[in-house]
Amino acid sequence: MDKVIKKSELEITARNWLEERGVTLNDIAELVYYLQASYHDNLTIEECLYNVDRVLTKREVQNAILTGIQLDRLAEQKLLDQPLQEALEIDESLYGIDEIVAFSIVNVYGSIGFTNYGYIDKQKPGILKKLNDKSTGEVHTFLDDIVGAIAAAASSRLAHSNADDTLTQMED
Repeated sequence: MDKVIKKSELEITARNWLEERGVTLNDIAELVYYLQASYHDNLTIEECLYNVDRVLTKREVQNAILTGIQLDRLAEQKLLDQPLQEALEIDESLYGIDEIVAFSIVNVYGSIGFTNYGYIDKQKPGILKKLNDKSTGEVHTFLDDIVGAIAAAASSRLAHSNADDTLTQMED
């Protein structure tokens, strides 16, 4: 019997806002694949997408998405007071609050997420490269870190589930 899961208004809004800002779940799944392909034989993009989807069901993640995107939008519209306006507009490297929001996502699936996040934040593959392009006039100070954190959390979830599967097989 198929299990029907009703999404909350918060979750629906978070997913919609990601899409509105140009980030698809497939974009994030590709980041998960980038992080995990060398550790999982026969990893598919569908498995990565499944784990991204599961991460997005967490209320902490939804709240981080909405908070970060709202702040990015306000900065884009120049509606913040100085010096915060400039810090967000230029993605000031010493600002750091964007990473703190990302850590709230990463922390949902344990410490392995921190290493995944740090790595992908430095590499900036796929959608992260696009989100970090300052020439567009768009502000993604929070969004790039949030997307990286979702990918890192989904990678952690995948790693944990794979470890659980391996332990179960060893016990059989």
